[in-house]
This record gives sequence, C-alpha cells and structure tokens, in this order.
Amino acid sequence: MTDLNDKVLPQEGGEQQAPQLSLQDIATFVQVIDICSKRGGFEGPELEAVGGLRNRTVAFLNAAAPKDGEVPEGQVPVEEPSVEEVTAEEA
Repeated sequence: MTDLNDKVLPQEGGEQQAPQLSLQDIATFVQVIDICSKRGGFEGPELEAVGGLRNRTVAFLNAAAPKDGEVPEGQVPVEEPSVEEVTAEEA
C-alpha cells in the first residue's frame, strides 16, 4: 500500500494545492466498487464493510447532487458483456 505520508512536491514557482475530489470522482469510486464486486474482487467477510461504504457514498452523492436532480455519473467506461458472460446469464 502506498505510504500516505509521501508528499507531492510543488512544481517550480507554484504553490502546493490541496487535493480535491469532484462528485464525478466519487461516482467513479462507486462504479469501481460495483465492478470489483461483479468480478468477485471481495471475499465474503469483506462484503459488509464494502457494501456499507458504497451505500454511504451513494447517499452522500444523492445529498450533494445539484438540486436540478442530476446525480453525477462515474467515468468508468461501460463494457459490453463478453460472449461467455451472456452465455452464463442465459443458462
């Protein structure tokens, strides 16, 4: 795991900027959780914690979304299911 104490050095003549996350970044995070879950990336004991984190993140996104009703979408490209996945789902 990356050491969180590592610091990014400012570029020449520039001030170090605070890290920022957009609502779209957070929506992408939710997509990554969904993809990992679909691909079996989590073991049984981990699912409760991961699912709880995902639910809290989605609730945050819904609460922080602009009042026009548009919830941000993540940036992970949607994959077409492979022939193997389609065959398995039909079985």
